[in-house]
Amino acid sequence: MPKTLFLLISLTCLSICRVFAQANLPFNHGEVLNFEVSYGWLNLADAKLEIHKKPQRINGEDHFKIDVFGKTKGAATLFGKVNDNWGSYLNKETILPSQSYRHIEEGNYRKHEVIDFDQVAKKAYTTLYDRDNRNVKEKRLFDLPGEVQDIVSGFYYLRTLNLSQLNPGDSIVIRGFFDKEIYNIKLIYEGKEKIETVFGEKNTFVFSPQIPKNKLFRGDFPIKVWVTQDTNKIPVRIKANLFLGSLNLDIVSAKGLRNPY
Repeated sequence: MPKTLFLLISLTCLSICRVFAQANLPFNHGEVLNFEVSYGWLNLADAKLEIHKKPQRINGEDHFKIDVFGKTKGAATLFGKVNDNWGSYLNKETILPSQSYRHIEEGNYRKHEVIDFDQVAKKAYTTLYDRDNRNVKEKRLFDLPGEVQDIVSGFYYLRTLNLSQLNPGDSIVIRGFFDKEIYNIKLIYEGKEKIETVFGEKNTFVFSPQIPKNKLFRGDFPIKVWVTQDTNKIPVRIKANLFLGSLNLDIVSAKGLRNPY
């Protein structure tokens, strides 16, 4: 998946997140969500969202270790092989990331980066490694305007939002830190829709982010996200309208759900 598109889709999820009590979290350790990425009739890639089976300790506190994997397959590899891993350590009490990382392999491009967050002191410490992920190339310190999310944590904050309180047309703006910048994304709640999924028909909430006009996407609100209305609050579909056709991410399987289907 092109990294620009991955960023916009991820920020879409990041933008619609608000936290309520941890006891109400709809996900747990050991959950795995598998998605298929398609363009028309072509299956381009597989994506997987996985929560480690056991809590991970950082600074004496328990965290969810969450990984997102994206890998091209079939004919898509002819246009550039992608094998990416994005990750986050999400504090189980605050539901804020303490660390994020990304290991990017896209064609000949490589990037290995770790970001350590101090959400109290409002600091982000970035460490960039060399192509082989062995030696440190650069370290930088960034001031933050307040609490921030990372790319991966956005997928899970999405599911902690009390969506039932929203009315069509409502918007949410939230901060995220990514690639040395602060992003403020507005996302519009469009309402409810019943769609067919691998789990059967599901009632869903539908959201669209407001993004700047560009040469990749078509329309004022080119990306839509469908989230189930049930207790799992799973993102089951993401659609991006491109100038030529559309790109779709559809869930194909899930295991380890806190509330099994």
